[in-house]
Amino acid sequence: MTTEPSQIRNFSIIAHIDHGKSTLADRLIQLCGAVSDREMVDQILDSMDLERERGITIKANTVRLDYKAKDGKAYVLNLIDTPGHVDFAYEVSRSLAACEGSLLVVDASQGVEAQTLANVYQAINNNHEIIPVLNKVDLPAAEPERIQQQIEDVIGIDASQAVMISAKTGLGVPDVLEAIVTRLPAPKGDRNKPLKALLVDSWYDTYLGVVVLLRIIDGELRKGMRVKMMGTGGSYLIDRVGVSRPKKEVVASLGPGEIGFFTAAIKEVADTRVGDTVTDEKNPCAEALPDFKEAQSVVFAGFFPVDAAKFEDLRDAMGKLRLNDASFSFEMETSAALGFGFRCGFLGLLHLEITRERIEREFNVDIITTAPSVIYNINMRDGTKLTLHNPVDLPDVMLIDTIEEPWIEATILVPDEYLGSILKLCEDRRGRQKQLTYVGNRAMVIYDLPLNEVVFDFYDRLKSVSRGYASFDYKMIGYEKGDLVRMGILVNAEPVDALAMVVHRGRAEQRGRVMCEKLKDLIPRHMFQIPIQATIGGKIVARETLSAMRKDVTAKCYGGDISRKRKLLDKQKEGKKKMRQFGKVEIPQEAFIAALKMDEN
Repeated sequence: MTTEPSQIRNFSIIAHIDHGKSTLADRLIQLCGAVSDREMVDQILDSMDLERERGITIKANTVRLDYKAKDGKAYVLNLIDTPGHVDFAYEVSRSLAACEGSLLVVDASQGVEAQTLANVYQAINNNHEIIPVLNKVDLPAAEPERIQQQIEDVIGIDASQAVMISAKTGLGVPDVLEAIVTRLPAPKGDRNKPLKALLVDSWYDTYLGVVVLLRIIDGELRKGMRVKMMGTGGSYLIDRVGVSRPKKEVVASLGPGEIGFFTAAIKEVADTRVGDTVTDEKNPCAEALPDFKEAQSVVFAGFFPVDAAKFEDLRDAMGKLRLNDASFSFEMETSAALGFGFRCGFLGLLHLEITRERIEREFNVDIITTAPSVIYNINMRDGTKLTLHNPVDLPDVMLIDTIEEPWIEATILVPDEYLGSILKLCEDRRGRQKQLTYVGNRAMVIYDLPLNEVVFDFYDRLKSVSRGYASFDYKMIGYEKGDLVRMGILVNAEPVDALAMVVHRGRAEQRGRVMCEKLKDLIPRHMFQIPIQATIGGKIVARETLSAMRKDVTAKCYGGDISRKRKLLDKQKEGKKKMRQFGKVEIPQEAFIAALKMDEN
């Protein structure tokens, strides 16, 4: 019971964070009657509590809707709800490749933002038909005419036919459904060709193993077939084929243009890579679909349990998360200061934050995160090349020829009055300005920035200097040589490996000073004096001294000769000196967490 391709419409919704993407999806699902009123919840496609709380989409989700149009025909609409955040850009690009059109949702009071742009250009690159939709037109601050003009100026697509809606109240949503049927193209595909399908997403189900979401391009997918993944080479026997309405529903087969899922007792999500091509093992298609690539970790950080006894629990939690998230990678590491833990790789900072929150919530393990770092390429004097994930492993300076660091191209959209502070922020972070253009009263700035300056707290600083109005999006552009050094921290002449970082030579002194001042406030005073130093190689670039707690030994002397007091003070001094030789400094866990949250005043 496969549907004719001419009756199918595959579309995704693209929007900036908080422009009403999931709310519009809710209304479309309600209007098509896919979910009864009793089962309806807000953001029905966002299955994780974390997604609902933060109002962001993390996993791509799909739903099949049956819609009877005004022309009397019944259509099948496949909606793919994509993440909006830059970290998941590759997944978004694959989800868009599975569709023929997109709804571009723009907030009628805020206008076009950075991620709207990034995702819209991806949709245009996939030859999508784009329907502009202006959301929140019921708000008093809405200016639909101005935003229509802005869409035309910034993105360059015709917005005169834009659909005016309010997803919250349901105003204008039926017009969106009509526009999808009339203005978006139907999928093309040949049922008689060998099976060729695009793997859009996959997730782990405790009972069924890995559930694979895919879009059929050519051929037919039936239960009992043996399919082969062309990218990873695995072959599997299909147990069940189905569609999501959003409840899972088993069907006999899927034909060209349809989006559905299959299960085949696959053990790990890592075996089913997003963007891979699925084909029939006996009768494979001639060539795989283009643009398939492995998920690359961009940011690395160490995860350590706060309580060392919870290490095994953390290991289990990591293993279970890896089942559901193939882009997350980890390996064991040990630290003198923090004990046993893991070095983890992430797609970006949001991915890191979400993973950390999921471990703390779903598995109830409290963890400490070390400073995020990026991957450096190191060219050695003897001609060999190394990749460095952890600043602690940086080889001796004398053996290194050059160090290369990753750079990104950042697009920032910001209201005019905050432009000065944004430019200053980018210049401070060693940025190079490429372009500055105006659209109405908003500036669009394009900067090249080193990723290592962005992973710390760039996003937080950007939001605070622009009072939350600036929006930011980036893409990797490659590696460049930089004058980079490893800055270590010594506490009482002992190196603290968890606080080591790779920094630019020009900023090392400032970074070191900030770090030492911070640690001075965070480490509790001991009975002896503690020097806190920042070093580059053998050179000390910054120092703070934490003074000792002193007992007033001269309190019992009233009057008397000075030599009497001197004798007592000298005795105390000797004791302190001995203590400093043998004493160990306990650095509390909070000090690590706070020291790694760099904020430049």
